[in-house]
Amino acid sequence: MTSAPTTVPHTARPAAPAAAPRHISVHPLTGHIGAEIEGPDLSRPLAPEVIQEIQAALLKWKVVFFRDQPLTHAQHVALARSFGAPTIGHPVFGFVEGHPEIYSIARDRFTGRHTGEPLIRPWTGWHTDVTAAVNPPAASILRGDIIPPFGGDTFWTNLAVAYEALSAPLRGFVDTLRGIHAFSPPEGQGATEDFAARNRRRPLVSEHPLVRVIPETGERVLFVSPSFLKRITGLSPRESQQILELLFEHITRPEYTVRFRWQPGSIAFWDNRTTAHLAPRDIYALDFDRQLYRITLKGDVPVGVDGRPSTVIEGDPLDAYAEAAA
Repeated sequence: MTSAPTTVPHTARPAAPAAAPRHISVHPLTGHIGAEIEGPDLSRPLAPEVIQEIQAALLKWKVVFFRDQPLTHAQHVALARSFGAPTIGHPVFGFVEGHPEIYSIARDRFTGRHTGEPLIRPWTGWHTDVTAAVNPPAASILRGDIIPPFGGDTFWTNLAVAYEALSAPLRGFVDTLRGIHAFSPPEGQGATEDFAARNRRRPLVSEHPLVRVIPETGERVLFVSPSFLKRITGLSPRESQQILELLFEHITRPEYTVRFRWQPGSIAFWDNRTTAHLAPRDIYALDFDRQLYRITLKGDVPVGVDGRPSTVIEGDPLDAYAEAAA
C-alpha cells in the first residue's frame, strides 16, 4: 500500500541572512525584488565565500545585477559553472556556434518563428524560462553585449511575493492545481514551418504544480508562466481561462517587479524558479540593435504543496550540456 503525498508546510518569506555579506556589496533596488552587486570581478574564478554570498543574495532578492563585466563567451560559461551545470543553450532553438551552452537573445529572433500579429494582453510576453521542460532551469545568467542608447529594458517579478499576496482562500485553492506547459506561438500568431519543425524534433510538454515549493527556503511560489502555461488540469476551458487570467494579471502587478536598464557589460542573474520576466516591446519601435547572451543552469523537477513532482507529457528532461547533446 502506497502512502499519500505529504503536504509541504507553508513557510512565508525567508528570514534575512544572519550576517551581512563581507566580500560583496548588495544594493537593493525595490521593496520586493532585485539588487545590484558590487565587488567581484566575474571574469576571474570566484572564491567559495564570494559564491556563497552571491547565492544568498540571489535567494533573497530573486534577481541580482552586475555592472561593467565585459565577459567573453568562455568567461560567461566559466562563471555559470561556478553556480551550477549549464544546459544546452536552448533545447528547441539552438545555441551560439562554438559555444553550445550559450543562447543568443537577438532583437529579431522571433521573426522566423511566428506569423501574424500577437494579441496583446497585460501579461503578454511574461515568462519563466523553458517551463515546457519537466525540470525547467534553476537559474539564468544573461549578459549584455550590444545595448541600445535607450529602450530594451527587462522586467522581473517576484512569484513568491505574488503568492503571499493572494487571499488565503485563493492560496488554498491554487495549492491544489496543476497545469500544462508547452511551446506554442503567442496568442493571435501562427507558427512558421521552422518553428513547427523544431518543436517536432524536440517536443517539450510538461505538467507542473501551479504552486511549487523551494527546497532551500520553504517558500511557495506561483509557478505560472504566461507564455508557456496553457491550461489548468481538470478544469473546464472557461474555468481554466478565468483563473489563469486572474493569476497572470496578478503576478505582473508593478509593486512585485523591478525594471533593469541594460548597459554594455551588464549581467542579470536570476532564480528561474521564483521569477518571471519580460522584455517590453518598445525595442521593435526603435532602429537600434540589441544583443544579449544567456546561459541556463540545470534545474530540479518542481514539487507541489502536496509533495507531488511535475510530470513529463512529451520530451526528455533538460539535462546539463554534454558533447553528445550538441
